[in-house]
Amino acid sequence: MFETMRQHQGEEASYFVSGASSGIIVRQTECKTILNCTSISDYSLNCYTGCAHSCIYCYARFMQRFHPHAEPWGKFVDVKVNAVETLRRQLRRAEPGEVFVSSACDGWQPLEAEWKLTRKCCELLLEHGFKVNVLTKSALVLRDLDIFSERSVRIGVTVTTLDERLRSLWEPNSSNVEQRFSVIEQAKRAGLETAIMFGPLLPFLSDNQSSIDSMFQRASDLSVDIIWVDALNRRPKVWPSVAKLLSKRFPDLFNQYRQILFDYKSRTEYLSKLRQRVAGSAKQFSLTDCVVECF
Repeated sequence: MFETMRQHQGEEASYFVSGASSGIIVRQTECKTILNCTSISDYSLNCYTGCAHSCIYCYARFMQRFHPHAEPWGKFVDVKVNAVETLRRQLRRAEPGEVFVSSACDGWQPLEAEWKLTRKCCELLLEHGFKVNVLTKSALVLRDLDIFSERSVRIGVTVTTLDERLRSLWEPNSSNVEQRFSVIEQAKRAGLETAIMFGPLLPFLSDNQSSIDSMFQRASDLSVDIIWVDALNRRPKVWPSVAKLLSKRFPDLFNQYRQILFDYKSRTEYLSKLRQRVAGSAKQFSLTDCVVECF
């Protein structure tokens, strides 16, 4: 699947990936733990640091504070090559619970097709009585329905916009919108619980009432079990990436984005109106009981 040009730097092997994830620098690393306690679930599991999906708004950029790289976010991936062995060791003592896969870097990003680390770790978790909660932007997760089918698994996808043109700008290397909805359809047929994260909703691009209504209509048609809705947040290192795209493609929105992200009064008013629009759509499509706001 990938053409690689390998090089060695000390004991660390790295290589350049072209093709499916053009221009990505990949390094093989080792981890001390892979199953970690988290506030959003009992545990989280991330087999990769960095993500080739290269989403403009990606909140996981904060990880560069702890894992510095010369490359910008979206242009590198660290593969935790001992993830399976590390998980097997941790499972000797860990109490079964719910595991969020993946909380930071997409577990089904393109390199997973080659490494299969997320798949192997999920198999181990299910064998040991854990529940796996998937959240991804990749149709590659469908590869793993054979190990997920009718087991303790929830399959979730993130959808920022229904507009494929916007998707390609903000999430350039992710699966397209219809492929993500197909993931939900096929997960349902496999007897699995499903979820959609609508967010971050893009201010003045995918957060108007019509856009939210269209999203909720799709969720209703798919009988999704839970819906999370998130607003664009000012997380560390996010604004420079967003500002660059706005300057190039949406210059008329630049000041409006900066205002709702950095001005307290403007942000408060914006979020209040956004909540009203979300609540209106949830009521319209009888989804109030399964909608969870994350902002």
